[in-house]
Amino acid sequence: MDMYKNFIGGEWIVTDEYQENRNPANYDDILGLFPDSRPEDVNQAMEVAFTSYELWRKTNLSERAACLYRVADWLDTHAPRIAEDITREEGKIYREALQEVKRSAEHFRFYASLGYLGGGHTYPANESQLTLYSMREPLGVVAVITPWNFPLSIPARKIAAALTAGNAVVFKPASETPLTAVHLTRAIEESGIPPGVFNLVIGRGSRIGDVIVSHHRVHGVTFTGSTEAGFHIQRSVSPTCRTQLELGGKNAVVVMDDADLDQAVNLVVKGGYNLTGQACTGTSRVLVQESVYQSFLDRLIYATSNLHVGDGRKDGTDVGPLISAAQLHSVIDYIHIGIEEGLPLLFGGTIMDQGDYQKGFYVLPAVFAPVNRKSRLFQEEIFGPVLAVTPFATLEEAIDLTNDSSYGLVAAIFTQQLKAAHLFADRVQAGMIKINRTTTGLAMNAPFGGWKHSSTATFREEGIEALEFFTREKTVFMGWDL
Repeated sequence: MDMYKNFIGGEWIVTDEYQENRNPANYDDILGLFPDSRPEDVNQAMEVAFTSYELWRKTNLSERAACLYRVADWLDTHAPRIAEDITREEGKIYREALQEVKRSAEHFRFYASLGYLGGGHTYPANESQLTLYSMREPLGVVAVITPWNFPLSIPARKIAAALTAGNAVVFKPASETPLTAVHLTRAIEESGIPPGVFNLVIGRGSRIGDVIVSHHRVHGVTFTGSTEAGFHIQRSVSPTCRTQLELGGKNAVVVMDDADLDQAVNLVVKGGYNLTGQACTGTSRVLVQESVYQSFLDRLIYATSNLHVGDGRKDGTDVGPLISAAQLHSVIDYIHIGIEEGLPLLFGGTIMDQGDYQKGFYVLPAVFAPVNRKSRLFQEEIFGPVLAVTPFATLEEAIDLTNDSSYGLVAAIFTQQLKAAHLFADRVQAGMIKINRTTTGLAMNAPFGGWKHSSTATFREEGIEALEFFTREKTVFMGWDL
């Protein structure tokens, strides 16, 4: 069995304890043994990052960019192998895993180029012989803590932005997907980035998470994960430590009576069931205008019933397994909650554990309808392939239902009415609005983030806005009247 290590100071370092990592499609498939790191490992990585930071900060932009381009080239070269391992350890369909690798390479190229635009400003001075300007400098040591559902692309966009800005990085990936993190680390190791600028520490968040975010060497924490964990991080960091927290979602799609129903169903299914519903931007609530409610529902159930659940490495699979037994039980618990609340379960919602499914964490995608706004299925994040469908009468009611959530990440509407689209975009309380598009999918050149409990009200990811988090501004008063 392969045994993997942490990467600290440019070397692969052995730790004392290890954990198995297993394939959620077939738990007899063991991917290897991975570190269950200790606080001492975190301390070592932090000190190395701190001492390496100055060298990287002083490295000129063209050299930094060349390193990031080499990371991208390495990912592209090894894309089939990386995608295979993403599918084995996370469960997503191979073609989606391959797209994730390609997009991750694009992130490194994007930020390699964007580093040239992250400067400051000049300002009119209120006195003669004075030049007034600002400049942006890196934060220092940044902790990057990422989830298992996009084990390469989420780390890539954070780490690429952090490195191009001149920071040193300590990376803690999700303990469910450490092999993907090892691949990314190997790409960075081969890129020419100086030893110690990037460090990988693998382990359980319950064991080392607090040590990382509260460490005195950390100047910034960028985290994607659950709302509960994000709020805990916000309470744990030093007052001088900057945070960027992307959290949960309960995303709604509104289907108006003039929508193309076939298109709407296709994109609702894509948004709700891709990645087995395990995406913060995934579709969870589907609000349908009463006059087309039954027609839409019939199409949705038919489309859901024709999805093939299976191992993501096999041709023809539409929906893979859930990440773990714990996640499977959580989803099944919510299905039971819906049934206990008296909500009609129109399709799916059962564990698949016979034949080819007996060694994986499979559930048949579920459709509940109609679901009232007070239901836990309407209000709480499930993070699984469960759609809650609710009828509405008017656009005003649909907007009110959309906003009836503690989350505010993404909301979408299907309509041909320009006025309806503008009203929806103007009045919905969410960080991202989609018109005739699914809730999933981002643009790397545009800011990403949510409102309410979906994000902290600080810094956005993606685009040039991401560099604002990884840099701090300094104002210079340059007198030249000597």
